Amino acid sequence: MDVISNYQNVAATVRRCAEAAGRDPEEVALMVVSKTWAAECILPIVNIGHSLFGENRIQEALEKVPALPENLHWHLIGHLQKNKARKALPLFHVIETVDSLRLAQQISRIAGELSLTQRIFLQINIGEEPQKAGFTVQALCEQLAEVLALPHLDVAGVMAIPPRGDTPEASRPHFRALRECRDDLQSLTGHALPELSMGMTSDFPIAIAEGATIVRVGSAIFGHRRQFVS
Repeated sequence: MDVISNYQNVAATVRRCAEAAGRDPEEVALMVVSKTWAAECILPIVNIGHSLFGENRIQEALEKVPALPENLHWHLIGHLQKNKARKALPLFHVIETVDSLRLAQQISRIAGELSLTQRIFLQINIGEEPQKAGFTVQALCEQLAEVLALPHLDVAGVMAIPPRGDTPEASRPHFRALRECRDDLQSLTGHALPELSMGMTSDFPIAIAEGATIVRVGSAIFGHRRQFVS
């Protein structure tokens, strides 16, 4: 598999989709989802200048992040258990999956102890699926002021993983709902939430059309996931 060619094709598609939506392509960041792929598999993309990567698991990141250049920008896009927050904060520039007030409180407390301000996104269960983590829209409206009051957090946006659909177009109403929810939260609080992390390999063109600022793409670049081997 030609990872470089795949990456370049995806990056070009991101730009074309942004332009087709009347948006500045520079407003849409491509996150390469590198979970399950070892550092040597990621390095070719790093070597041609890409710097934004997403990881799911703390243990993988503990091995990969130190093995790759220091200028890379890492997002945690998997569930963060509260008891692993202390390991996660020094590794990740952004934790995208803050799915509860309690987790936000834990991250803020540990960030304070580490003399950090941790950038986070709030994960919204936009499809209200019982098996998925995330704030409901109602809960976030009720609790956002408490999250914003936490002293060691930079709350920069929202993210979601919509329900699986039969076609990419099935994701559109969920992406639109996330954008509208973000807009409502900004109006409610006066706090800017510029980042919308939504869209993956199967549906990222739809996400861009609906306002995504970050799309998360892995399998279109690396192929199907494999078991991580350190």
